[in-house]
Amino acid sequence: MHSTPPAHRRPRAALAMGADAAAAVLSPDSLAALAEVCDLAPLPAIDDFSTGAARAVLADTEVLVTGWGCPPIHAGVLAAAPALRAVVHTAGTVRGHVTDACWERGIEVSSAAAANALPVAEYTLAMILLSGKRVLERARDFRAARMRDAWLATPPDVGNYRRTVGILSASLIGRRVIELLRPYDLRVLLHDPYVTDEEAAGLGVHLVSLPALFAGSDVVSVHTPLLPATTGLVSRDLLASMRPDAVLINTSRGAVVDQDALTDVLRADRIRAVLDVTDPDPLPPDHPLWECGNATITPHLAGSQGNELRRLADLTVGEVARWAAGDGFAHPVRRERLAFLA
Repeated sequence: MHSTPPAHRRPRAALAMGADAAAAVLSPDSLAALAEVCDLAPLPAIDDFSTGAARAVLADTEVLVTGWGCPPIHAGVLAAAPALRAVVHTAGTVRGHVTDACWERGIEVSSAAAANALPVAEYTLAMILLSGKRVLERARDFRAARMRDAWLATPPDVGNYRRTVGILSASLIGRRVIELLRPYDLRVLLHDPYVTDEEAAGLGVHLVSLPALFAGSDVVSVHTPLLPATTGLVSRDLLASMRPDAVLINTSRGAVVDQDALTDVLRADRIRAVLDVTDPDPLPPDHPLWECGNATITPHLAGSQGNELRRLADLTVGEVARWAAGDGFAHPVRRERLAFLA
């Protein structure tokens, strides 16, 4: 592993991401804060490592601050960047650009995945509570009727008192959702084959099998990363086992769910769904899911957007400052854990 620079030395850094990502995530204030803790190469951000201008910047770069649109950092790029020792990513997963060559060279890697997890968890919490109260459906009906219903006659299964929420995967986001659910009168189940009974007890959840999660929950929220082993994990059988009027929330990846099976069960009006991701994403205009009144489909908006992007920038500045001071990263990405990160 390469050593970090001596304390109080400003390492040479450069931005590597798409122009749109750089403009959205790194405001002038964020760039100024970043320039206080490193010797930042002039803009524009690098979006093509093969150009002469990029190679000139890479020649003495020690830290690459990456973002959406960063090209893969392969062996050829590393050969042009002999001083590179760290990658600090302003978004979540680094699998698209941090290659095996980076790990083999001992490049230290940090990610803002923890900062990006919070808005996804907040979205999930909101949808759990709104779906329990059937807020979206009742608002639609109220708009159509223009008169209130008999609220004392509300069915006893409407509400959020002692409902059961199932969390699929104790990923970074899944754990944040569990944390946000703690103040509420909800029973929380978890399925994650890598979590022990002791760890589940520490999280305050009940560890159950995958079939038990789907059969025993009023809401199932999907937070597993998309891997070969998890593609189609939420199967037709699992969806069919869900309680009538139960809710499936997916903020992970669309392909984790059997899309055809989900479409069938929604068209049969057995369950409800809140989908921030689909397969494909977005759905084609003529896909039957668009016509399902029991499906709320949002445009992949749960992750950081708008002013939430500033949180990503703030974490990035903090990570570069820690590394420059020799303190190491607060949010390191380990190669052995890479496959388990969403």
